[in-house]
Amino acid sequence: MSGTGRTGDGHGRLGSTLSGLAVAVGCVLFLGGFAWGAVVYQPYTVPTESMTPTVHAGDRVLAQRIDGDEVRRGDVVVFTDPAWGDMPMVKRVVGIGGDTIACCDKGRLTINGRAVEEPYLQQREPASGNSFSADVPEGQLFLLGDERRSSLDSRVHLDDPGQGSVPRGAVRARVDAIAWPMDGMVERPAAFASLPGGVSSPGPLRLQLAAVVAGMVLILGGAAYGPIAAGAARVARKRRSAQGERSVQGTRSAPGGRSAPERREGTATDAR
Repeated sequence: MSGTGRTGDGHGRLGSTLSGLAVAVGCVLFLGGFAWGAVVYQPYTVPTESMTPTVHAGDRVLAQRIDGDEVRRGDVVVFTDPAWGDMPMVKRVVGIGGDTIACCDKGRLTINGRAVEEPYLQQREPASGNSFSADVPEGQLFLLGDERRSSLDSRVHLDDPGQGSVPRGAVRARVDAIAWPMDGMVERPAAFASLPGGVSSPGPLRLQLAAVVAGMVLILGGAAYGPIAAGAARVARKRRSAQGERSVQGTRSAPGGRSAPERREGTATDAR
């Protein structure tokens, strides 16, 4: 019997096989995407308004677990440092080891004497309400909040060792997206891309979400195939049954219970 024959409930064996395969692959993608995300990302709740308007107090963010050596300028990071209260904080990296960070050049932040556009700041806000300058030691990071008027960031710690910078090892993760409310990805600022070292590459979150969505589609599509195919088979059976009944009724309606060809044959015989 052919492998593409039909099962008793009316849908093909090949269709049943493909349906089961779609569900299996869908489960792998769906569960695998979630598992991959759980390994790579960690959720955090933003504690203050210091990163407004990028993220707000109470927002749930997804942060990729990374090593401090992977941090680049422009990254929004989660870090912990005893000098800052020894609790997870969320700030933006604007300077790395060897940089001179200063403000302000016509209201703009400068990195090694080069003015940087910061589109993530509040409109018409200067890069800092007070002027400052700091030399970032090697292996350290200079961090600012996007809400420059009230953010307690590296500017507050300029008199500390390292002029307000924190060790790279203090970084726990890099923020990739705002999970709740669903506000999308946290993009890398283009202004930092032209500086030495560039910006960091996006994390795998989009790929993980694509795997989850694709898995869901395959699961739903594969699961729906059986009922749809069975319903189509029932409709086809009813149609064939109705056609058969009409054929029988047409035969019975002929004189003597014979069909038209039989009557013509009988007439020819009688003539002979």
